Amino acid sequence: MPESQSNSNMTDVGDYLKLFACTAVMLQTILVFALTTHPSNQVQIGIGVAYNLVKFTAPAFIFGILYTTIRTSSASPDYRTYLNTQWHALLIPTIWWTSIYLLMMPGVQQVDHYQTLGQFIWQFINGNAAPHLWYNTMMLQFIVLMPLFLQLVKWCQANPYGGLIALSVTALVYFGWLWLYDRLVFHGPYMTHWYLLDRFFLSFIIYGIGGTLTWHYHHLVAQFLQHYWLLLLGVACGSFYWINLELFHFGLPVKLTNAIYYKPSMTIYDLTIILLILAIAFHQIRQRLAITRVVHYLAGFAYKAFLSNVFWQQIYWLSFGKTLVTRNPIVGMIVIYIGTWILSFGSAIGIHFGWQRLLTWIKKIGIPL
Repeated sequence: MPESQSNSNMTDVGDYLKLFACTAVMLQTILVFALTTHPSNQVQIGIGVAYNLVKFTAPAFIFGILYTTIRTSSASPDYRTYLNTQWHALLIPTIWWTSIYLLMMPGVQQVDHYQTLGQFIWQFINGNAAPHLWYNTMMLQFIVLMPLFLQLVKWCQANPYGGLIALSVTALVYFGWLWLYDRLVFHGPYMTHWYLLDRFFLSFIIYGIGGTLTWHYHHLVAQFLQHYWLLLLGVACGSFYWINLELFHFGLPVKLTNAIYYKPSMTIYDLTIILLILAIAFHQIRQRLAITRVVHYLAGFAYKAFLSNVFWQQIYWLSFGKTLVTRNPIVGMIVIYIGTWILSFGSAIGIHFGWQRLLTWIKKIGIPL
């Protein structure tokens, strides 16, 4: 096992996936809001293509989280300790940022807006508090179910063909799920009533299993990617063309709700993009490049930066961003995107060190925690 894969304080390929996903997801909400300015057809098409280009974010995040968590937890799978760690790392920041969106920016809620305490709690739980928080509802299911993925690793260790069996069964179940989703939910009879299935863990199970198996077989995966990355690049380009054909089949004006994760074309695109990111990661880690330390550092703040990105994007949008995008869509989106990225990671890092200093000061004056 490479040194960089054996120490939890060192860079792993999961760091690359989380950082790529967080960096890309910040563009999605900006593109959605840019469409509300009623741009020209040419700009709409560009927005649709750009939206599809970064439509690998949630799968990459899940894949990366499972990869890293399985790698760092397999040696000490104490569930209570694990949940305590996740409570501080994921749940507390989620609670704070969800509260901020619901109380300070209620206008970014999705589907419905709360009017009562019960509706407030429901919006808090179901991920509709902001455009990106549906992901937390989905991701936290994987965190709770982590023991099952650890058991899968143990089963694969005891069965020489376990990985192949697990991958085959997962693919069969997943593409069957996509078929049902297409028939019943996506422009189907239950489109309105069953929309919450888009954050049900089964809708992303192939990426969770993929991250788990990639860690267990990372030597084989690294060798495969080293030899066949060019083929994967061709598949990624072909599937990217495919998902754009499907999106623009619905005509103009462009509706980004038609670019969903839950279809075979998008699944193939997402998986190939994930594998290409892994190819870059394995190569840079193998070469011990200095950039790997930067990736590892930023990846540690990726989730918190993700939580805050819509907050900063809205500040830009409401202050000057909407006017700038209306006048010059491309320049406006680039400016808002760069500013959002800087403030999202800057606030995540600043809050972290500020909190650490506060704890140190509290301990210094003798206040028990």
